Amino acid sequence: MTSQEINLHEQLKKYFGFSQFKGLQEEVITSIVNNHNTFVVMPTGGGKSLCYQLPALIKEGTAIVVSPLIALMKNQVDAIRGISSENGIAHVLNSSLNKTEVKQVKEDITNGITKLLYVAPESLTKEENVEFLRSVKISFMAIDEAHCISEWGHDFRPEYRNLRHIVKRIGDDIPIIGLTATATPKVQEDILKNLGITDANTFKASFNRPNLYYEIRPKTKNVDSDIIRFVKQNSGKTGIIYCLSRKRVEELAQTLQVNGISAVPYHAGLDAKTRSKHQDMFLMEDVDVVVATIAFGMGIDKPDVRFVIHHDIPKSIESYYQETGRAGRDGGEGHCLAFYAYKDIEKLEKFMSGKPVAEQEIGHALLQEVVAFAETSVSRRKFILHYFGEEFDEITGEGASMDDNVRNPKKKHEAKEEVELLLRTVKETKQLYKSKEVVNTLVGKSNALIKSHRTDEHELFGKGASKDSKYWMALLRQVLVAGYLKKDIETYGVVKITQKGKEFLKNPESFMMAEDHIYEIGTADGIVTAAKGGGAGVDEALVKMLKELRKKVAKKLGVPPFVVFQDPSLEDMALKYPVTQEELGNIHGVGEGKAKKFGKDFVELISRYVEDNDITRPDDLVVKTTGANSGLKLYIIQNVDRKLPLDDIAAAKGMEMRDFIKEMEAIVYSGTKLNINYWVDEILDEDQQEEIHEYFIEAENDKIEEALEEFEGDYDEEELRLYRIKFISEVAN
Repeated sequence: MTSQEINLHEQLKKYFGFSQFKGLQEEVITSIVNNHNTFVVMPTGGGKSLCYQLPALIKEGTAIVVSPLIALMKNQVDAIRGISSENGIAHVLNSSLNKTEVKQVKEDITNGITKLLYVAPESLTKEENVEFLRSVKISFMAIDEAHCISEWGHDFRPEYRNLRHIVKRIGDDIPIIGLTATATPKVQEDILKNLGITDANTFKASFNRPNLYYEIRPKTKNVDSDIIRFVKQNSGKTGIIYCLSRKRVEELAQTLQVNGISAVPYHAGLDAKTRSKHQDMFLMEDVDVVVATIAFGMGIDKPDVRFVIHHDIPKSIESYYQETGRAGRDGGEGHCLAFYAYKDIEKLEKFMSGKPVAEQEIGHALLQEVVAFAETSVSRRKFILHYFGEEFDEITGEGASMDDNVRNPKKKHEAKEEVELLLRTVKETKQLYKSKEVVNTLVGKSNALIKSHRTDEHELFGKGASKDSKYWMALLRQVLVAGYLKKDIETYGVVKITQKGKEFLKNPESFMMAEDHIYEIGTADGIVTAAKGGGAGVDEALVKMLKELRKKVAKKLGVPPFVVFQDPSLEDMALKYPVTQEELGNIHGVGEGKAKKFGKDFVELISRYVEDNDITRPDDLVVKTTGANSGLKLYIIQNVDRKLPLDDIAAAKGMEMRDFIKEMEAIVYSGTKLNINYWVDEILDEDQQEEIHEYFIEAENDKIEEALEEFEGDYDEEELRLYRIKFISEVAN
């Protein structure tokens, strides 16, 4: 050991109380202490901040740390102050300080007390700050969250673009340290270029988190039930559930609470006091689950988070990696579960449509990687690590089996000839195209770009038309991960052939292609039909029996079957197997009233069926709803009782008549009486009412489209829907 190494270990013990460095820390610190430009790519939890904190404490002068997050700066300053008797050892310099505080900061720096100065990039553009920093000794400049510099980073901040020029103004020979917790090869290159440190010593820690288990499930309308079931199976463990919108966060947190799970919401719309209270409850283990937008987790260092659930798929692999990375920091188990439906991707694309074109292009490219990840059938770990420019052996690599695709492998088939055709197409179209155009060429679909290069006249155009574009896209992804093709860094997304790919063309060998999941969600009520990736299915045999029972009950009462229960309700019963009237009351479209009135026979049938067929009933699947709408329902019921004009009731709640009728339908279909005779009498005379009544009594179902057809324009949709409400209310409830 050199004297310097001994020295570093002593300093580590002295300041931080550790006797050992973690991972690459020691090499990084040595580089910084020796005044080299240094670039560090180290996943969260790898001890990134120590890499610049220790050198700052050792070296002469003050180190400037640029960071985008005020909350994080504050945490770090508090932590550093905690290891020193001098309060001035670390300071922030940002817009939250008043004049007196700024004066104190400058005094401490001038007197050599301050070793670390945390600044936001904006503070460095202020002339008086630059002037001051030029006059004092700066040991080095650390740019934390350096991916903010790159437009291709998932968290681009325009104010970061100018940092290189600011450093030059403060001093020409200040060493620069760039640090990031996530960066693809493209972003890494961008950071080095933009900071002007292409000569930097670069240190990359592995992105592999072997203790995390990655799983993607199809997202159905029953996603809340799936989440509740998962959380209950992991009861007593702490977890984070991420949702995209604040509204969804509130709703889901409430649903979890109603179902006996201790959960709190967290998002930027809550006041600061509530936010910090909820964060503390989570840290202190007063609650098990926090439901949050991505505003949560920045600087949360809870080591024993056991699961991270994504209710909505994130915008980029980086975000996904960062958010899942909050699980299992202590090396213990961490289950990362995401729910995926292509519809969510389309929603994210809609959000982007207002942005500048360049930003949209980048956003789309990042989103397509997420789609590829969710739909892939290869090892998810290998996919993520490949994305971050790291090789992984899915057979012997550490954590290789911690992945749904590896544990339940998809079928494979030989695709040697297809790979050959794919590689030839890339080569012979002069490696000009991104994935989409390559696939378009194969299936023979022309567009302006393809025409401009006259590719549509090439003999290979349409040569792969016997397979659809989904197939070719899946194959192309697998060939990328296998290393026969690569995405060019300079022109992000353009597909080029690698040396390995050229060798394959010379000497083609077997290529076993894994068959992709099909994420198609079928049937009206969100029941998974074609999703091979799991998800609960409806018990068809039970549905049949329930329909027969419904027919019998309806006949006895002299009403049409739909009056008793609608189809979606029967399907929900065949999914959740309710065996008491109380449980039946929680079934889709069944309220307390209906459960009381018709429930007895149905509950008995289901109980017998469960027993005879030895079915393990998902007890926790009978999800209690939050009654989020109960205020509105009560308001409607009370005002209808007072015989107020329906259009006035709707207007008072700012509702269109259409939506208002929908609310009334929900009320009567779940078994509550709603007497709107006073209103129906105004719009339909006795004969008309009798005619419609007879139609519904005889009808096979209560579909309005069919009623409209039957009456050939005698009544409009609103009249029929209002009469149907009166009919259901009187006949069924």
